[in-house]
Amino acid sequence: MRVVISIGGSVLAPDLDADRVAGHAAAVERLVEADCEVGAVVGGGGVARDYIGAARRLGANEVQLDQIGIDVTRINARLLIAALGDRAAPAPAHEYEGAGEALRRGDVAVMGGVMPGQTTDAVAAALAEYVDADLLVYATSVDGVFSADPDADPDAEQHARLTGTELVDLVAPMSRGAGASAPVDLLAAKLIERSKMRTVVLDGTDPERIPSAVLHGDHSGTDVVPEGSRDPERWA
Repeated sequence: MRVVISIGGSVLAPDLDADRVAGHAAAVERLVEADCEVGAVVGGGGVARDYIGAARRLGANEVQLDQIGIDVTRINARLLIAALGDRAAPAPAHEYEGAGEALRRGDVAVMGGVMPGQTTDAVAAALAEYVDADLLVYATSVDGVFSADPDADPDAEQHARLTGTELVDLVAPMSRGAGASAPVDLLAAKLIERSKMRTVVLDGTDPERIPSAVLHGDHSGTDVVPEGSRDPERWA
């Protein structure tokens, strides 16, 4: 089974905590030991926001701010690589071809951001499509896809199962403007819809939830399932 995991920066590195990174590395190692091929895309988290905020006050433009954010995601990716040791490719891939080559060698491929204007949500969806993954997992700080931001709206309802088209329709209004509250961004949702990629959105603050979802389909988040799709054989 080939799986791409998007580990949000707010999950992996809300602050610098080696034990938290080691826990996520252990979850990836469990998948490797179960004969999964794994690609991981790492977000920027609080460290990226701190750097971007400082650079904005210094007058950096939006492309420059995106480049700073990409640099931080790649530093976070190096933390995960350090924790994975010999299981991972030795450096973050800067483009999809490099990540694909790492997977073909049997390494865990780790990426951060790729280009300005594209979040790591979209990078994960594009990588999953590029390598023909069987499953894409978003490990976020929220347990699935909701009708609204659950932190702001106590009446927000969780969706247990969606199609890719339904995901796009839900995410689109949440993705407009500053402070967007969508669990994955609109470009990522459109890539999931286009590729008909089976996707899970879950609360990844406990990294053990990731192998449970991948290996057994056991999670309390949201399944995004192409119409007419069957559950993966690994879950049987």
